[in-house]
Amino acid sequence: MNNKKTSYDPIEDIWDEQSEDYMEEQQSVSFNKRSKQKRKKKTNKVLKRCLAAFIIVGSLALLIFGTRFGRGLLYHMASSYVYGALEHDNGSTEAMNQNNNVIVGRQEEGVLNILLFGIEEIGGARNTDSMMIASINSNKKTVKLVSLMRDTYVSIPGWKSTKLNAAYAKGGVDLLIKTIEENYKLHIDAYASVNFESFENIVDSIGGVSIELGKEEAKYLRRTNYISNPEYRTVKAGVNTLNGNQLLGYCRVRKVKTLGGANNDYGRTVRHRRAMNAIFDKVKSQNIFKTASQANKWMGYVTTNIAKDQIEDIISTVMENHINTIDTLRIPVDGMFNDPKVYQGVTYPLVLDWDKNIEELYRFLYE
Repeated sequence: MNNKKTSYDPIEDIWDEQSEDYMEEQQSVSFNKRSKQKRKKKTNKVLKRCLAAFIIVGSLALLIFGTRFGRGLLYHMASSYVYGALEHDNGSTEAMNQNNNVIVGRQEEGVLNILLFGIEEIGGARNTDSMMIASINSNKKTVKLVSLMRDTYVSIPGWKSTKLNAAYAKGGVDLLIKTIEENYKLHIDAYASVNFESFENIVDSIGGVSIELGKEEAKYLRRTNYISNPEYRTVKAGVNTLNGNQLLGYCRVRKVKTLGGANNDYGRTVRHRRAMNAIFDKVKSQNIFKTASQANKWMGYVTTNIAKDQIEDIISTVMENHINTIDTLRIPVDGMFNDPKVYQGVTYPLVLDWDKNIEELYRFLYE
């Protein structure tokens, strides 16, 4: 038996070590390659998902904001939200629905006439010193505001003829609407009202509004109690940001001239229209989310009988037609009334030439 002794070969050992290192290196390269491929696949997957999400969101945004149907869905949701937050007067709604069988005054398809009024409850009184008709015309794509002078001599159904601002005290909103429809020959589709406190809260909820005051107005507001809180009697001539208490005081002034020269109750209705325009300008200048947040605060202060579909029509008309301005008018129109000291036992009324004033009212609202 031959015993062969195995000799050590250093070259072969080095070769084996190099082979092992090479194999490990190859395995590492292969592992890194697979890891990179996995990461690449994962990244591609994420990118594809992001792209898909972007396409879906973009398509939805295009559907909602780029189409009339999509925007209509938003208007519908917004009107439902607004309607749910308002203080509803169901009694007046039922009464107006019953009266709608007999239309009093002019009514046109596509034109919504809403009576807006403020209730003065100082000393137990319930007078409507501020009365306006907001007319939203989807045919002409306009929003218009008509001031009705409180001292207008009118026929009040079931009562003796007297000034317009007495109708609400005698029979509430139903009698006020009936009086306006019969005298101005204009159909009223809905109404919205606030009292003094609610008006202040609404203005404060939107952060106040910008109003330009004349020197006489500013001086008068600083030294009288029209601004009921003495701390706020700090207004000056020029542009002011008025809070609710200050704006209410401004709207009540009638003994000094407005900026522009209107005096007495004529000047006060000018202030009413300027205040409404300032509120409209403030709200429209804000983004929709801020407006919705503010609306949630102030809508509960408004008492109304407006229907949900009417709210949707208003939102749609204003948004779709990009309405940014409100045209205004005062009834009676200059030169179409008399203002005697006494008429039929009523002191200082405004006695209108009704035919001429109604003609101007129709021309303004329906063009």
